[in-house]
Amino acid sequence: MSPASPPAPAPGPGPEALRALLPSDPSSIAGYRLLGRLGAGGMGVVYLGRTGTGELAAVKVTHGDQADQADQAEFRARFRREVEAARRVSSPWAVPVTGADPDAPEPWMATAFVPGPSLGEAVGAHGPLPERSVRVLGGAVARALAAVHAAGLVHRDVKPGNVLLAVDGPRLIDFGIARATGETALTATDMVVGTPGFLAPEQAEARAADIGPAADVFALGCLLAYAATGRPPFGTGALDALLYRTVHDEPDLAGLPEPLLGLVRQCLAKDPAARPTAEDVAARLTEDAPGAAADWLPAPVVATIAARSAAMLALPDIDATAPGTDPAAPAGSSRRGFLTLGAGAAVLAAGGGALALWNSRRDGSGDGKTPAPAPRKTWAVGVLADLSGPAQEIGRAQERGARLAVERFNSVHRGKPFTLELKVSDDRGDRTGALAAARRLTSDPSVLAVLGPTSDDTGIAALPAFEEAGVPLLTTSAGYNLFTLRGDAGPANTTVLRAVPSHFMAAAFLAWSTTLLPRVGRPGVLQERTDDQYGWQYVSGARFGYRQAGLTPHFRVVPGRATDYRSILGEMIDAGMDTYVHCGVRSTAVLAARALDGLGFTGARFTGQHVFGTKFIEEAGAAAEGWYLCAPVIDPVQRAADPQQKAADRKLVQDFVDIHRKRYGTAPAYYTGESFDVVNLVTSWLTSRAALGPLTRKGAWEALRARTHTGVMGGYAFDKNGDLSGVGTFLYRVRNGAYTYLGAAPAEPAKTKPGET
Repeated sequence: MSPASPPAPAPGPGPEALRALLPSDPSSIAGYRLLGRLGAGGMGVVYLGRTGTGELAAVKVTHGDQADQADQAEFRARFRREVEAARRVSSPWAVPVTGADPDAPEPWMATAFVPGPSLGEAVGAHGPLPERSVRVLGGAVARALAAVHAAGLVHRDVKPGNVLLAVDGPRLIDFGIARATGETALTATDMVVGTPGFLAPEQAEARAADIGPAADVFALGCLLAYAATGRPPFGTGALDALLYRTVHDEPDLAGLPEPLLGLVRQCLAKDPAARPTAEDVAARLTEDAPGAAADWLPAPVVATIAARSAAMLALPDIDATAPGTDPAAPAGSSRRGFLTLGAGAAVLAAGGGALALWNSRRDGSGDGKTPAPAPRKTWAVGVLADLSGPAQEIGRAQERGARLAVERFNSVHRGKPFTLELKVSDDRGDRTGALAAARRLTSDPSVLAVLGPTSDDTGIAALPAFEEAGVPLLTTSAGYNLFTLRGDAGPANTTVLRAVPSHFMAAAFLAWSTTLLPRVGRPGVLQERTDDQYGWQYVSGARFGYRQAGLTPHFRVVPGRATDYRSILGEMIDAGMDTYVHCGVRSTAVLAARALDGLGFTGARFTGQHVFGTKFIEEAGAAAEGWYLCAPVIDPVQRAADPQQKAADRKLVQDFVDIHRKRYGTAPAYYTGESFDVVNLVTSWLTSRAALGPLTRKGAWEALRARTHTGVMGGYAFDKNGDLSGVGTFLYRVRNGAYTYLGAAPAEPAKTKPGET
């Protein structure tokens, strides 16, 4: 948005974890009837298989797009090594190998099937585990690792996704990158092996000669911290950020039960020699193994295991067929014909929403006699927002803006072929329920596009629902970079349109804003890790912005639990800081404001989107006075009175303010106008699209991405990735206990030093 004309989750655990076979999948491998897909990864596909006597197994096959690798000696050596490593480990807490053939045309390995969710799925869906559950988990995984190490191996990838939960205890899986102690063959010299966030410093720095059993113990410490707090101890986000923190930062263990704190700290020692052995960890986690009892896990997790187990028991019997044949294929059909049939079946199986949309654009039945269904008379725009959680002030503003846009459409377009509804789903600002909240909208075939989410966290959790359903998601507040920039390894974004800058770019604009002031030579940039993804993206953007400006800031990183900001900021002042930039959330910005006031700091103070709002001024009080804040929104009342705007534009904004006052009795809050504009962008597309025939979701994202729109708050246009073109960041200053709008942030650093705004 401009003030002028336009220029790494996942559904929660449940019985749906088993997915249908694809048309290209085999029906049988080495005597295992394949019943469905459990997952896919770099080594191949994992299927649920059943033996002739009824036992279930997880069957890993190098198949399909890995077939070319299977002919490579190095790839076969890696797969063979995984089989051999798994067979060498003897522990009740490690999943055993039940069969394998690494030399088959399609190499495969079968292990005992555990119907429970992974630790990552369970924590993502139900939150952190209680202390006793963490003790049982840690003791069992430590015993499994002790067996791994006794076999002369290092697992090297202990992470939440590689620990499965069962009623009789956890199971360690996946020996795909295990190595014999001291072995470095088949590993590139500088290649980081493992999962960032759950690997040791020696792995993060690719010091292959130093990677031994102690690396697994470090990963176990990360695993215990994650299980007990619900977050990795070194945060999340960009790969280089995770690796840097692992090597240099202290872990964030806030919320870890006190009895576990000392042990976890020892496991996370930077020096491998200072860590306990896996046997020591098992001995210190004295809780007995759970045996056959199911009470070691919280009831919701047990219910998930029970649901999955019931789903497995309910799997239908399958008639025996010769390997490689498909029992449903008609006799004499070609492979091409089968693929076409399979693709059609997949569409029908996708659910009522897809079928309804498909039916809505049919011309009639195949016999030419049945008339086409009547066109839908009502379509909907959805709102996915935090209406009752920590960001409800923003969420409610977004919902109001969207509602005004829908009501405007219906009043202006009376007599048109359809009316528009607004369907709202409250995610409560809780990522554990965000996916379900999203699916309440995406499963409704009338919903053509959705405004949301309010926050990054809920958006990350909800995104799969929109990707699966093909529903465009337009956000006016979520700046997480990976919503639109997926990286070289992932598919291009065709789901999200971000009507705000990414946090990275917003921070660059903030850094350039500081250069408008005189005597800025040594900015102090503090990253605090309460919201780790936001903080890291902001400090990265600020670093980029200052590099463009030719300035060398003083950087400081502190954990989210830090409270002694007087000492922290005193050190930054002693280092020569003349301008302060806070890359963090509101609660810590309040601490920083009070500390800077107490220290008598006279330099400018800047911060960004996650601090901006009325609560910062309320909580910081007099210490907020003079702060500069950058935000992706404009105050409609101040914009309506801005003499720099054209008279026609001011009237457009004033009309919006008047409509809002009439509807809700108050002036519009921040984020209301932008949400009104973005939904109007959708309704303008609907108006033009309706003239071409029945509406569908197909092609909606690309059509919306290609549009430009001038709204009450400015202009909107998007680049090929779905990101907002232009600056879209606006500068405010706290004066007399209120925000004063200063205008758009600069799109480049100042070349001269004008007087202070």
